[in-house]
Amino acid sequence: MLVVGLAPAAHGGNRTGRMFTGDRSGDWLFRALYDAGFASRPLSVHPGDGLELRGAYITATARCAPPANKPTPLEMWRCQPFLLEELGLLDEVRVIVALGKIGWDAYLRARRSSGLGVPRPLPKFGHGATAVMPDGIVLLGTYHPSQQNTFTGKLTRAMLHAVFARAAKLSRERR
Repeated sequence: MLVVGLAPAAHGGNRTGRMFTGDRSGDWLFRALYDAGFASRPLSVHPGDGLELRGAYITATARCAPPANKPTPLEMWRCQPFLLEELGLLDEVRVIVALGKIGWDAYLRARRSSGLGVPRPLPKFGHGATAVMPDGIVLLGTYHPSQQNTFTGKLTRAMLHAVFARAAKLSRERR
């Protein structure tokens, strides 16, 4: 299972060197990963804390923290080769969880750029959205666990956990 996020947070992944580590978004994400069986611990504090991912990998569409957490189209285009490289190396991934519309759109763009098919019409992002790619890979959408979404209740723990429980079920079925 692959998680496609936005970018390393300035005070989280940028500071610690590990995606979603040391920030509140990470607290939500790693708890959901742990509960779904993808992480050995429910909290990621620092790179040496013993946390291990199991059958999961986390990446981002941008490689550095963008101003106002909104990468520009140019920034995403410049960072796309890194995402393409990772997708090429992760050839056993069968389920993608996109954190937010930016992650969803970036994954679909990366597929097109690498010559892989995408469904027509192009699937629309939404929390709980599902799209099956022509090669059988399943793309799941969830709102990003940003403070903007979690503090306002747009994303609840139950909503996030449901998406990762579904990702775990689909990962087991597609082995």
